[in-house]
Amino acid sequence: MSAINLFEIEVLARERLKASTADYFGGGSDDEVTLRANRTAFEEIFLRPRYLVDVSQRTLETTVLGTPLSMPLLIAPTGFQALAHADGELATARAAAKAGTIMILSTFSTYSLEEVRGEVEGPLWFQLYVHKDRGLTTGLVERAEAAGYEAIVLTVDVPVLGRRERDVRNEFVLPPDLRVANFAIGQSDALHEGDGESGLAAFHRGLRSPQFSWRELEWLVTKTHLPVLLKGVLRGDDAALGVDHGAKGIIVSNHGGRQLDGAIPGIRALPDVVAAVGDRVDVLVDGGIRRGSDILKAIALGARAVLVGRPAVWGLAWDGEAGLTRVLEILKDEFDTAMALTGAPTVGAITRDLIA
Repeated sequence: MSAINLFEIEVLARERLKASTADYFGGGSDDEVTLRANRTAFEEIFLRPRYLVDVSQRTLETTVLGTPLSMPLLIAPTGFQALAHADGELATARAAAKAGTIMILSTFSTYSLEEVRGEVEGPLWFQLYVHKDRGLTTGLVERAEAAGYEAIVLTVDVPVLGRRERDVRNEFVLPPDLRVANFAIGQSDALHEGDGESGLAAFHRGLRSPQFSWRELEWLVTKTHLPVLLKGVLRGDDAALGVDHGAKGIIVSNHGGRQLDGAIPGIRALPDVVAAVGDRVDVLVDGGIRRGSDILKAIALGARAVLVGRPAVWGLAWDGEAGLTRVLEILKDEFDTAMALTGAPTVGAITRDLIA
């Protein structure tokens, strides 16, 4: 029998990966408290369903930043996807397009943003870090615009890299045959070397700008006609400041528990962020989503949609594009069932009073 839930797919995926690769995709920072809490936070939310509602006809469709989606779920940016499967980001883009949703391509993709764009006609967003080299940053934005990406997702929670002890212990590096395809030859050499530490840590250290501030956000917004979303926000006041400085969307996230250990789970931070920004922009959330009922809980607490990262990678590792397609099908089916069982025939009917 094929895997019937995301937990089973993760087990199957890990069996196909090197231990160090599975650790890279699955690990968190320090004691991994936040990594675990991202999941348990959803398990601690209970629902109060409505009954005697006609749910014979249901629609899961919604929009995010005006883009129609088949369901309120996007694929989060995840780097180095060719570690999971040879087709990497190309397979992810195809699966997202087939499912009627949006893939957010990581800056650290193993296929270039142009290669991924050439694979599908559906909507794509591009995830960005602000680098010490402003020319590198603006160059990536210009390439994304030219290639037809529809939004820039600026990750704000990595002024420095969190201490990911699994990667340190494994001295994680990229194999020689993989590249960070959005960078010029030589710019990502540290990822292949390591020198007794995580190659990812060395790579980040050479690129990141800890000076990045609200002033730099204003600068970035002026460099593109694309909407800019902020990913990594966990406070309502930061979300409001982000919108004041030009952000067109907020993604509530703790980077999958890979940055500050002990940071609040995204689903717990979500209501504060939603209250702070009101209806000025769309608010999304990620971290710990493994069931369709988790999507419903997030929508009920004010999210426009959710993002999934690790489940997409596990699907890729298990069976490439078909594996990721299966992940999305499972989540969609479970979400549809959760809507029926809570008396919500449309996404708009998923309201705060469903939360116990």
